[in-house]
Amino acid sequence: MINAYAAKKPGGKLESFEYDPGELGQDEVEIEVESCGLCHSDLSMLDNEWGMTEYPFVPGHEVIGRVSKIGSQVSTLEKGQRVGLGWHSSYCDSCNTCLEGDHNLCGSAQMTIAGRHGGFADRVRAQSTAVIPLPEKINPDVAGPLFCGGITVFNPLTQFDIQPTSKVGVIGIGGLGHIALQFLNAWGCEVTAFTSSEEKQKEAKELGAHHVLDSKSDEALEDAQGRFDLIISTVNVKLEWDKYIATLAPKGRLHFVGATLEPLDIGVFGLIMGQRSVSGSPVGSPATIKKMLDFAALHNIEPVTETFAFDDINDAIARLREGKAHYRIVLKHNK
Repeated sequence: MINAYAAKKPGGKLESFEYDPGELGQDEVEIEVESCGLCHSDLSMLDNEWGMTEYPFVPGHEVIGRVSKIGSQVSTLEKGQRVGLGWHSSYCDSCNTCLEGDHNLCGSAQMTIAGRHGGFADRVRAQSTAVIPLPEKINPDVAGPLFCGGITVFNPLTQFDIQPTSKVGVIGIGGLGHIALQFLNAWGCEVTAFTSSEEKQKEAKELGAHHVLDSKSDEALEDAQGRFDLIISTVNVKLEWDKYIATLAPKGRLHFVGATLEPLDIGVFGLIMGQRSVSGSPVGSPATIKKMLDFAALHNIEPVTETFAFDDINDAIARLREGKAHYRIVLKHNK
């Protein structure tokens, strides 16, 4: 039996929950959970904001732990090996998308916290393809958020061939944005942080921003017209997107990784006249996650985290819900 923490209804408190995972699949591994990040997507699923949550619901998709069981057909992982598990727990491995290496875009990919129970537990299972070994130079105590927040902001750098000479802006310096600043700085880009928080301006520069722009200032946005090759939006609120599109250089791209639920209100002429693009992306493929981890290890990049015990899981959720987390929360088992 697996011991987990589950909610029985939308927005409900997480309570002790026990379930039988059944026989281990031939292509699966079981992970003994050491820690797990708490992501805003866990809240969205907890509250059924996306209309696909099944209850009892066990959140948790930023898992760090050690392999404790291995399916009969698994040859890429070993018992005792420290690994990570992110947003996806399995792929079909046979569609053209998977065969081309874009597993994260597989139409049959299964989410770790949808249709199965997630990592807020003592153990969790996943297809071996989705489980990535953790490099020794990565601190396991803070690594969990890299498997969702980290790969979400790293993926665009590889997808769009971002150059070290690129000028890149990041909207929102929070759970996603603070990691993006670190990656972009290490990538070699000229980095600008868009933030409405005076408190975050100094920290944004400490995290890697060369410039900080007040996103509430129309004058600052006007002064930045035509500047950026890429802007990554990490926020989930509606902004005046045309003003941000105007800050893009010709052939620039406004790219969404934050789940803005309201429709985008964008004038087409700002795109046409500068041959600009608007796009979005999810997490990355297993190969890209591995590349991100190697890059983070090389450049000593870590999420800024707060740690809670799993026994205090509802306090951690309340802190995240109130917007007080700085910047990511990691839950750990008491030993």
